[in-house]
Amino acid sequence: MKSKIIKVNSSDNVAVALVNLKAGEVISFEGRDITVLSDIKSKHKIALQKFESGDRITMYGVLVGSANGIIEKGDVLTTENVKHQSEKVFRKTETIGWTAPNVEKWKDRTFLGYHREDGQVGTENVWLFFPLVFCENRNIEILKEVFEKELIKQKVNPHQMLLRSLVNNTTEEASVENNSYNVFENIDVKFITHPGGCGGIRQDSESLAKLLAGYVNNPNVAGATVLSLGCQNLQISVFKEALNTINPNLNKPVLIFEQQQMGTVNEMLSAIVKESFEAIKKANNTARKPAPLSKLRVGLECGGSDGFSGISANPTLGAVSDLLAALNGTAILSEFPELCGVEQELVNRCVEDDKGQKFLKLMKAYEKSVVDAGSGFDMNPSPGNIKDGLITDAMKSAGAAKKGGTSPIQDVLDYGEYITKPGLNLLCTPGNDVESTTAMVGSGANVVLFTTGLGTPTGNPIAPIIKVSSNTELMERMPDIIDIETGAVIRGEKTIEEMADEMLNFIIEVASGKVQTKAKLLNQNDFIPWRRGVSL
Repeated sequence: MKSKIIKVNSSDNVAVALVNLKAGEVISFEGRDITVLSDIKSKHKIALQKFESGDRITMYGVLVGSANGIIEKGDVLTTENVKHQSEKVFRKTETIGWTAPNVEKWKDRTFLGYHREDGQVGTENVWLFFPLVFCENRNIEILKEVFEKELIKQKVNPHQMLLRSLVNNTTEEASVENNSYNVFENIDVKFITHPGGCGGIRQDSESLAKLLAGYVNNPNVAGATVLSLGCQNLQISVFKEALNTINPNLNKPVLIFEQQQMGTVNEMLSAIVKESFEAIKKANNTARKPAPLSKLRVGLECGGSDGFSGISANPTLGAVSDLLAALNGTAILSEFPELCGVEQELVNRCVEDDKGQKFLKLMKAYEKSVVDAGSGFDMNPSPGNIKDGLITDAMKSAGAAKKGGTSPIQDVLDYGEYITKPGLNLLCTPGNDVESTTAMVGSGANVVLFTTGLGTPTGNPIAPIIKVSSNTELMERMPDIIDIETGAVIRGEKTIEEMADEMLNFIIEVASGKVQTKAKLLNQNDFIPWRRGVSL
């Protein structure tokens, strides 16, 4: 570490504290001395100049806020002296060129994946159970209990053993069988429940149909068992139409059962168990085979971000995204509220003008719906974000956008649309961690990179979620949820490029089934559909 502070872009007028700074200490930076005026925690921002009220504050080379009063040089930026401000964007102003990274050492690398008839390749092989309507959630839960008890022999939960000892008033540990195994070697069985499919507005059900169809079409899914009540808004016909729109030539087993046509619950569940079991046995015959890295479709997510996320973990994901783009693979950048303030760069990176206009249209419509609900993008930073240095939405967004690297944007997708073009894609989702990861997997991501500075256990039922820490301290404090950490970048021990190489190697190991993510080990299977306009 050459300095106690870092300026991300040469045009920035604030810097990030890499360590805790004490009031009164003098820092030598860029050939001048800066006297620290107040205690500044690491990850927070220090003023490199004096700001008058209304002056523009820039970081990452973009406008991230304005002074809400006088801020002296050397003082800390806070929610009291800074307010959210971002540039307004109306059109594409130029086309940004791109120099692709050298991928010579990667071009012949492969991962071991599950090849589907439509050419997609999965990193997992999952049989998926889900309902079209919340009325069927209980039946899904019953099936979950039945299949998991018989197909998956799991270790006894240590907390269950703790409670058992408390109930029996004993300190002796019960003797239990702690060997875990699956009856089937090549397939996992997963279950989704949700609160949608009826009530609300018809558009919600149509949107949910697209999302569920995307999950069936995802290459990580071998087939699905779908439960319908019969009278709900999300009719079987609506779901089939969504599936046909995504993939007219889908050749996967999809078993659909409608309760109101099948008599008693017992009769229906018996039929489901028999037919699903036979289909799962057949799906288990699929084995992993080598696939080029161009078959990787990586979702890019951040959650529980801190002041280091935008200078270590997120730029590392950006470098990985660029490597994938150069290899004709795919990366997905979502979380539209966290792209506020960097729209101009993203529009200028779109390979086609109409894609840039679609992005701006989606952004403006989303922001309007949030404002109409009495909120705004400026309310996006969470208390945890603010506590760790992300004090405006534009500041948070500028760091979050680094996950998308620098490659051209090949396509812009609305929520529920499925990937058709390799390279970097923008996908309209909320910033909410689970809603965003749920959507990216529904659009075809077969693995997700998820950066965090504060820690989050988020997972997904069908796609591996690789958790990336922005700092070493988090990895040491919460090793059970973090897969890989980028603190070496903060300490100056590794470059972004070196860290990206390490991460791509790790992705290959996970995609090949050689390493299980922490989220999978924790059996973390999060799934939350987005009800548009009511979530940041």
